[in-house]
Amino acid sequence: MMISILFICFAYLIGSIPTAVWTGKKWHGLDPREHGSKNAGATNTFRVLGKKSGWFVLIVDITKGILASILPLLIAENYSDNQLLVFQLTTSFACIIGHVFPIFAQFKGGKGVATSLGIIIGLNPISAAISLGIFLVVFLLFKYVSLGAIVTSLSYPFVSYFIVKEDARIMIIFTVLLGFLIIVSHRKNITRLMNGEESRMNLSRRKE
Repeated sequence: MMISILFICFAYLIGSIPTAVWTGKKWHGLDPREHGSKNAGATNTFRVLGKKSGWFVLIVDITKGILASILPLLIAENYSDNQLLVFQLTTSFACIIGHVFPIFAQFKGGKGVATSLGIIIGLNPISAAISLGIFLVVFLLFKYVSLGAIVTSLSYPFVSYFIVKEDARIMIIFTVLLGFLIIVSHRKNITRLMNGEESRMNLSRRKE
């Protein structure tokens, strides 16, 4: 029991690594939370700090999710299959909470999209590939990262249950909660989208 709690806390700390904030301060002398959309995520990093920093933050944030989701596998022999799944989902959710509310950055973090992708990769690469495909289609059509994230979040529970057949009750609850968390974190983006005020992403534009 104690080691499980320690792993969950460690997953939260992994999620709490404020990649965008530390990258901005170390390499650019600024905090991305004070510029652009004022969010400590990969999208705002691309806009404010440029492509090199943006890709770095994106990759690290995805890696955080992968690590948190597979962390319980280190002690998998201590759990049944169902218990291990619950443990993985718990560490995964702890990581997302850490990313959105990071202890290392005054609890003001990102929206959890990249880290969620990492978690899905760790849990089921097929679900991750389909979800990424949905995101890319929406993004390439409309050039809104937020819209891609919202649509993907709404579709993920259906992808998991109907396509990949992840029908464990705990998995259903997790996919719905994860999607809900991502959508809630994008509530301001939803308002801007509805008002036609959301910024499009142009990856060909150079910052650095």
